[in-house]
Amino acid sequence: MSSSTVYRFSFGPWNISEGADPFGPDAREVFPHESKFALYQPLGFEGVQFHDDDVVPGLDLLSPAQILTQAGQVATMLRNQGLVAEFVAPRLWFAEQTVDGAYTSNSASDRQYAWERTQRCVDIARAVGSKAIVLWLAREGTYIREAKNARVAYERLLALINQTLAYDREIEIWIEPKPNEPTDLAYVPTAGHAVALAYASQEHQRVKTVIESAHAILANLDPSDEMAFALAHDKLGSVHLNDQNGLKYDQDKNFGSANLRAAFNQVRVLEENGYGRRGEFVGLDVKAMRTQRGCPVVDHLKSSRELFLRLVEKVRTYDRRLVQELQDQRDYEALELYTLKHLLGGG
Repeated sequence: MSSSTVYRFSFGPWNISEGADPFGPDAREVFPHESKFALYQPLGFEGVQFHDDDVVPGLDLLSPAQILTQAGQVATMLRNQGLVAEFVAPRLWFAEQTVDGAYTSNSASDRQYAWERTQRCVDIARAVGSKAIVLWLAREGTYIREAKNARVAYERLLALINQTLAYDREIEIWIEPKPNEPTDLAYVPTAGHAVALAYASQEHQRVKTVIESAHAILANLDPSDEMAFALAHDKLGSVHLNDQNGLKYDQDKNFGSANLRAAFNQVRVLEENGYGRRGEFVGLDVKAMRTQRGCPVVDHLKSSRELFLRLVEKVRTYDRRLVQELQDQRDYEALELYTLKHLLGGG
């Protein structure tokens, strides 16, 4: 199989040298954000994933004019480095006003804070040249179900999406689902929930989803199926590729490191459905191992990108005629053996 897709890659600055360990001493030094951007192009990346306060630190203490000035400086830095801002996400899980949810908080003043922060995020995204904001609804959920009215919570999420679409007539909203952590049970835990919210919105063409491999696994779902579902509705804004060893905390392991076959199928779904041909990024959200020494640590990013590209070649050399024959014969034992041999280099 041949393809004209030339994949572009992105990651967030938090994926380099963050050495904090909640169970012991830091394993490595913190590497300043402003020093990270020069590393992107040499590593084969051109897209930068941002939180709003990655672009403008301490933005809650700044005026709108000051925020735009600082965002403009980052935009210039990106151009000078040959980089592109893929998206900007409002960081709505550290502020005191968002500890019990942002958009779904029971407090009207906290919800107002979340809306104002979202407006600033959109302004920052536009200032750095990004077409999208990402909503990772980190604290939109509960630890006990009686804490919130779930129907009202979903109504508030939909209202926020519509408000944002009306605030800026060009920005896209990409919802990144996750079933838990830090909340016990989160609202919008899967791609299906995100796509349903999109279709319920006032302009669904501008509402999409981001599928992270580990988040799908944490929901006990197959990441490739989540990606395929979003692609079927033309709602896959981006992917965050990584891996996950079981239903544990969000591990952000190297892509393909825990389940190579699952990684192959994610690449297969993306490749076979033309993902990336419109400039979509292959985003990585991988963290260095907690005990890894060094500064800056970047091998996990290089390894995950290399593995993705190797799997692209595996997908492109996958014998589609044989696969079709085995599907027609309903000989799935033979199909499985062929697939495994192909991944091992013997088929």
